[in-house]
Amino acid sequence: MKQANNILSGYGTTVFEVMSRLAIEHQSINLGQGFPDEDGPEDVRQLAADALMAGPNQYPPMLGIPELRQAVAAHGQHHYGLDVDWQTEVMVASGATEVLTGCMLGLIEPGDEVVLIEPLYDCYLPIIKRAGGVPKMVRIEPPDWTLPREALAAAFSGKTKLILLNNPMNPAAKVFTDDELSFIAELVIAHDAYAVCDEVYEHIAFDGRGHTPLMTLPGMRDRAIKIGSAGKTFSLTGWKVGYATAAPEVLAPVAKAHQFVTFTTPPNLQKAVAYGLGKDDAYFQGLSDEMQAKRDRFAVGLNKLGFGVIDCQGTYFMFADFRPLGFDGDDVAFCQHITTEAGVTAVPVSAFYLENGPKHFVRFCFSKKNEVLDAAIDRLEKHFKG
Repeated sequence: MKQANNILSGYGTTVFEVMSRLAIEHQSINLGQGFPDEDGPEDVRQLAADALMAGPNQYPPMLGIPELRQAVAAHGQHHYGLDVDWQTEVMVASGATEVLTGCMLGLIEPGDEVVLIEPLYDCYLPIIKRAGGVPKMVRIEPPDWTLPREALAAAFSGKTKLILLNNPMNPAAKVFTDDELSFIAELVIAHDAYAVCDEVYEHIAFDGRGHTPLMTLPGMRDRAIKIGSAGKTFSLTGWKVGYATAAPEVLAPVAKAHQFVTFTTPPNLQKAVAYGLGKDDAYFQGLSDEMQAKRDRFAVGLNKLGFGVIDCQGTYFMFADFRPLGFDGDDVAFCQHITTEAGVTAVPVSAFYLENGPKHFVRFCFSKKNEVLDAAIDRLEKHFKG
């Protein structure tokens, strides 16, 4: 048999799947995968159900139904002051990952360099490499996640086509400051590059931090692609509805890639998301407040057990240093240990780095019911405190 594509076939099973299988085998509380365990707003779900029955259920427009594209534009105006033409500057796709795929396939020529900041969401590298891009890695590390500005500047060159920026950042739970974003924008402009901005956690930032889209900074309106996700904004990750905002000439090649990947997205889900994006500010603030309360609840428990808890500025994720517990092994061994022996599953942080990542931190997902978080702390306490 002839060999399959050597880029994609070279990737093994993701760490999330490996740990999830182990969690099922040992009936462990799975805090490894990043999704809520409660569905989102009932009114949004009900509208999707009603729209499914009312129809139509045939192909909607390739760029998305007008109602959702208008809602994305209005959402950008209301929350960030963006003046967006919904007809030429908004595209809907089957999840933010599909938008990212369209960006890489539509913008990258083989040999183009793409700047990435580790730790990385796991889909980034496979998509970039399959599109022919050459990754140029810059890393931030716990506990403070400081942006290394000299290293970032050195990663840019005349070959740089784009930077892929995740903010708020999964998995680091970092929210980039306005000063850091300004520095990134200056590099993008100086090297005549694009910025693909994965902003799916835009409404899940904590402690009064507001989200600043890179697109709103001087010189970035015609260079940035802003990506949002109904899955994260409405706690409906299974719906896979994402959306992109960009200048017409930037969005056009992305849309051409999209039309040959999924072409379109279920119309009833699009109608429901359009309705959801029009919710008042109380909903979006409530989402952030609820997740912040879960963060605080879980952090108290981990601190009590002796973990070194790292500051979590946004997203669903919390990093913790397990060295104070006296465990003799790396992060992979620790995650296996607590899954099989304590009945709680986390993800090793080194898995989010291309190579030589930190070996003594694990990541927990706290977007779960309070009773699940409490049960996980109880199990860890019984194991480590006896």
